[in-house]
Amino acid sequence: MKASARASKREIAAKNPAAESWRAFPARQQPDWPDPRALRAVTDDLATAPPLVFAAECDQLRRRMAAVARGEAILLQGGDCAETFERATADAIRGKLQTLLQMAVVLTHATALPVVKVGRMAGQYAKPRSSAVEERAGVVLPSYRGDAVNALEFTEAARVPDPRRLRAMYEASARTLNLVRALTTGGFADLRQVHAWNEGFVAASGAGERYAQLADEIGRSLDFMRACGVDTRELATAEFFVGHEGLLLDYEAALTRTEPAARTEPGTRTDPGTRTDPDPDLGTGRAYATSGHLLWIGERTRDLDGAHVEYFSRVANPIAVKLGPTTSPDTVLALLDRLDPDREPGRLTFVVRAGADRVRDLLPTLVEKVNAEGALVAWVSDPMHGNTTTAPSGHKTRRFDTVLDEVRGFVEVHQELGTHPGGIHVELTGDDVTECVGGGNAVLEEDLPHRYETACDPRLNRAQSLDLAFLLAEMYRGRGGS
Repeated sequence: MKASARASKREIAAKNPAAESWRAFPARQQPDWPDPRALRAVTDDLATAPPLVFAAECDQLRRRMAAVARGEAILLQGGDCAETFERATADAIRGKLQTLLQMAVVLTHATALPVVKVGRMAGQYAKPRSSAVEERAGVVLPSYRGDAVNALEFTEAARVPDPRRLRAMYEASARTLNLVRALTTGGFADLRQVHAWNEGFVAASGAGERYAQLADEIGRSLDFMRACGVDTRELATAEFFVGHEGLLLDYEAALTRTEPAARTEPGTRTDPGTRTDPDPDLGTGRAYATSGHLLWIGERTRDLDGAHVEYFSRVANPIAVKLGPTTSPDTVLALLDRLDPDREPGRLTFVVRAGADRVRDLLPTLVEKVNAEGALVAWVSDPMHGNTTTAPSGHKTRRFDTVLDEVRGFVEVHQELGTHPGGIHVELTGDDVTECVGGGNAVLEEDLPHRYETACDPRLNRAQSLDLAFLLAEMYRGRGGS
């Protein structure tokens, strides 16, 4: 891009609010909406809709992510590869939440650290694609880009991008959030109940004997608390956040909200620099993406001069960036400067999706370069996306042992560097699907067609997810999880 063009775009961005400045930059992976007027009608409607999440919640998560960056907490993020409207049911939501709560209890006990729980849900309805079109039997149609854009059925009508689906995504996300909030505050997350679920898993798991000691330790800890008269009523609730890839910028822009700025009065607190920081109780003037608490920029859309980086540089949410196997240290440092110029712990998370065969080579240099800049970011492993293969049946799949090996490599690198392995970001479901191969109750390749239900990429089922949690717990304890 020529310098004059970049300067012009900066001028436009400087004059535009957070919700609009990205329009001056190239936006990758956006749908080819056939009717711009219909799109504008939907986004105008969403611009006046209530926010799905609130600024105070985003600020709370930012503080929690700062603890992850400092090595004082662990991030556990998981959920569907691509949510669908059809499967946004109470049972499916409850199953994912239950699985994440079970995993969190295991990790909390093993690390003696709080676990920050973020569902990959209530907004994960859009997907980037490697090709704009899909071909079957000589018929070429637009690729499925998630229920927020078009339908999975391979017909011409179904694959036309329809902006009314953005409104349907908002409504489905609102229903999901309502149920999640009700469950996490209404007793579903009670620690004793979650432990009972884990005891049931250990009893039924093919690898249950290996996990029995850790499960027994958790049970004895709960018994000790009860014997000491500890009031466990607070353990009946759980703090839970949601996030998704911030892919569809028209949608994200429509749900961008700016907190009212407080007037500067005598005695207002200020930073040592020139920026004035009004009392947070009076308003901040900051913009938030209110579609979710933690949003991330994907591997395909993290162009430094692209619209996604521009948009997310202007909102105050905690944000993440996916880093694939070809990521260079210079790119990471440039992303750091664009997205976290003030080096604020909790602002930025790097999610590494290098692949099991590359993570041990790629990660050390990236961590060392970021540390040399004095930045305190959270480092998280995505062991799913770099390890996708195709089974003889034609199904996309992932091997549990390979997923585990990438997590192990991620933890080993941080242990060797003396830095903090901040957690994991995985695609999972609470259902007994057959999409990934292996695990304690092993799914075989010939099992894949039985319950292959994902709308996009393969997910760990409930048992595989809990296998991963117990094995990761062993890694954090220094026993390797091999």
